Amino acid sequence: MQMINDALGDDAPLILIVEDEQDVVTPMEIKLKLEGYQTRSALTGKSALTEVFREPIPDLILLDIMLPDISGLDVCMRIREAPQTSQIPIIMLTAKGEEIDRVVGFEVGADDYLVKPFSIRELVLRIKVALKRTMGTNVEQPRKSTFGSLNINYDTHRVYVDEEEVLLTATEFKLLSTFIERAGRVQTRDILLDVVWGVQSYVQTRTVDSHIKQLRKKLGPAGDFFETVRGVGYLFNAPSGNRVV
Repeated sequence: MQMINDALGDDAPLILIVEDEQDVVTPMEIKLKLEGYQTRSALTGKSALTEVFREPIPDLILLDIMLPDISGLDVCMRIREAPQTSQIPIIMLTAKGEEIDRVVGFEVGADDYLVKPFSIRELVLRIKVALKRTMGTNVEQPRKSTFGSLNINYDTHRVYVDEEEVLLTATEFKLLSTFIERAGRVQTRDILLDVVWGVQSYVQTRTVDSHIKQLRKKLGPAGDFFETVRGVGYLFNAPSGNRVV
C-alpha cells in the first residue's frame, strides 16, 4: 500500500480511513488509490487520534461511528477541538440510518454522512465535493471581515468572537462565508445547498438547519446575527460599523 502511496506523489490528497473491520478497509484503500488518493488507516478510535495528528495531516477523514474503544462521535469532537485539525473534512460512515444519528453527527462536527452499504462511486463523489470546499479558493474574497464582535480571517480560515477563537468545520466556515458575502439578503435552504454543498441529491434541506443551528451555538452572541425568516430561509443581519478588508 505504501508503494502505491509513494507512486501517487505528495500532492495527492491524503485520506484517513477509520474503520474497525480490516476486510472493509483493504478494498476501500485499493479503490481510493486507483482514484488518485493516498490513504492511511486506523482500526480503533485511539489509533485514529494518533494517525490524525501524525505528519502529514490528512486532507479528509472517513470515520466509522461504531468503533471498538472510542465512539466515532467522540473522535470527531476531539479532532474538532484541535486548531490544526478543526477544519479537516469528516465524512461519517455508519450502518445506522436513522435521522437522529445524522443530526448528532452534524452537531459534533461531521461534514457529511454516508450509510453502509454504499457504492465506491458515491463515496468518491462525496470525497471530491468535500475536498473542493476546503481546497478551493475564491480570489475575489476579502482577506478579513469584521462584524461587531465577529472577526473572520479568510487567509487562515480562523474565526474570532470577542477575540476568542471559534473552531469551525470546513463546511461551517463555508456557510458563514456565504452569509457574509450575501449579508442583508435572505438565503433559501435550496440556495445554500447549491452554494455550500453543491446541490447533491443525497443532502436534505434539514442538513442546512442542523449546520446553522450548530454555527449559531458556536458563535455565541454573534450567532444572533442570523435571523430565521419563516417559510423562506435565513438572513445574516450585519451590524452597523462592519468593515471588510
